Amino acid sequence: MNDSDTAPNRRLQFTAFLIVGIFLLGFVFASLGAWTGAVLGAWFVGTQKPWRGFWLLAGINLVLSLFSIWRAFEQAGVASAGWTLLAVLIGVVPFLLYRLASQRSPTFLSTLLLPLWGIVIQALSELLLPAAVINSHSLAHTQPAFLPLVRFDAILGTRATSFFIFWFAAAIVWMWNQEFRAQSIAVDASIFGLACLATIGYGVVLQTVHAALPEAPAANHAFVWICLAGALVLSLWNLASPDARPPVWANKTAALALLRSPYTGDTLKVESQDADESLVSTSGERFPILNGIPVFVQREKLTGSNEKYNRLYESIGGIYDDFQRVWLALHGLRRSQHFRGYLRWLEIKPGDRVLETSVGTGLNFQYLQPGARLFGLDLSAEMLANCQVNLRRWTLDADLVLGNAEELPFADESFDCVFHVGGINFFNDRAKAIREMIRVAKPGTRILIADETEKHVKDVYERVPVTSRYFKHRQEAVAAPIDLVPAEMREINLEILRDGSFYALTFRKPPR
Repeated sequence: MNDSDTAPNRRLQFTAFLIVGIFLLGFVFASLGAWTGAVLGAWFVGTQKPWRGFWLLAGINLVLSLFSIWRAFEQAGVASAGWTLLAVLIGVVPFLLYRLASQRSPTFLSTLLLPLWGIVIQALSELLLPAAVINSHSLAHTQPAFLPLVRFDAILGTRATSFFIFWFAAAIVWMWNQEFRAQSIAVDASIFGLACLATIGYGVVLQTVHAALPEAPAANHAFVWICLAGALVLSLWNLASPDARPPVWANKTAALALLRSPYTGDTLKVESQDADESLVSTSGERFPILNGIPVFVQREKLTGSNEKYNRLYESIGGIYDDFQRVWLALHGLRRSQHFRGYLRWLEIKPGDRVLETSVGTGLNFQYLQPGARLFGLDLSAEMLANCQVNLRRWTLDADLVLGNAEELPFADESFDCVFHVGGINFFNDRAKAIREMIRVAKPGTRILIADETEKHVKDVYERVPVTSRYFKHRQEAVAAPIDLVPAEMREINLEILRDGSFYALTFRKPPR
C-alpha cells in the first residue's frame, strides 16, 4: 500500500478559504450579505426541485430573520411581525420564478431572469407592505451611500442597485456551474463585466459632476415596466424552447440487448402506451421507464442500509457535487487530481462498454477515456436526475438505470470495464455486489472498487450535521472489502490514497 496523492495546492486552498470567509462575513455585515446572500439563494434554488427549493429557502430566510420578526413584534405588535414575515416570503419569490423560467434553457441570457423578476417583485412588495418593512428588507438600502453604483440610482432609482445585486448573483452561479472554464464563460463573462464597469463608471461621473442628484420617480417607474416586459418575454421564450427530451428506449437497440430482469434474468423488450414506455420481460415482469431511466427497484422494498442511505442521497442529491467540490478545494485538491487518482487504474479503449455502479451524479464520467460507451446504475432517483443534468452540461451521453448494485439488470459478460466509486461501504450485501460486478464484466477485465476509509467517515461524515445521524453509532467500522473478493480473481491490489482517507481496490477477472 502507498499514497499516490500529490501535495495540496496551497494557492487553491488559500483561494477557497478566502471565498468561504467572504460568504461567512456576509452573515455579519448587511452590505456584504446583500450580495453573498443573493448568490447563495440563486445557487440553492438551482440545486432543488422548484417548489421544494422555494420552501426550503423560505424556511432558511425565516430562521435568519427571527430576530427582526421578534423585534418588530416587541415594537409594534403582531401586525408588524406579520408584515415582516410576509416580506421574508416575498423576498424568495424572485428566486422561484428564476428557477421555473430558466430550467429549460440554462444559458447566460437566462441569468437576466433573476434581476428582471427581482425588480418586478420588489415593486409589487412596495404596494403591499408598509414602508418601514420595505426599507429594512431592501437590497439597495443595505449599500453604503458612497458606492458609485448607488449614485446611478439618481437616474433609475434605488432599483438599479437591486438589479445589479440580483444579476451578479445569477451570473456568479452560472459561471460556477460552468466550473469557471475559460472556454465556456469567456464571452458571456466579458459582457457581464463590461456592463458592470460601464454602470459603475457612469456612477462615478454622476458622483463627480453632480454632488446631489435627486431621485427620478418617473424613470424609477419606467424601469419597473421595462423589467416586467423583459421578464415576461424572456420567461416565455425559455418556456417555449424545446425541453430536453428523455431518450426513447425503443430506439436503443444496443443498450436494450444488454438489459435483463434483475430477478429472473429474462430478456426485456420495450412496450409503449400513450408516449409512456415500459420494459417487459418474457415472463411478464414490467419495469417502468421514468424520464428516460428504466426503474428496476421499488422504494418500498428497500431494507436495511440500502434504504437508510438511499434516504440520505435522495435528500442531498442536488448539493452533493458542490459540497464535494468545496471540500476538495479547502483541502487544496483539484477535482481532476482527486478523480484521476483512482481512475488511472481503469483500462478503457475507445468503443469499450463501461459500467459504473452507484454512478451518483456521474462525476467520474468526465474524466474517463473519450469514445467509450457509458452506462450508469444507481439506487437514488435524485442522484440520477442530477447525473442527467451533468451529462447535458458536459455534452456526454450515457444510458442510466435505477437499480440495486446487488442485483444488476445486465446480461453476463456485457462490459469491457466495470467500476464502483462510493457507496459499497454501506451496502446490505457487499459480497453479492462484488460478485455481480464480476458477473457482468468480460473475462480479463480489471475491476475497480473505491470508497472512503474509516478515517474519512469519522473525520467528516460523523461531524457534518446533515450526515452525522446516518453514520454515528455504527456497529461495524469501515474497511476495504478485499476479503470479499473471490479467491480466483487475479492481480488483487489495495491502495490507500489521500493521506489515508480513501482506498482503491483493484483485481482482474480471470480470462477464459
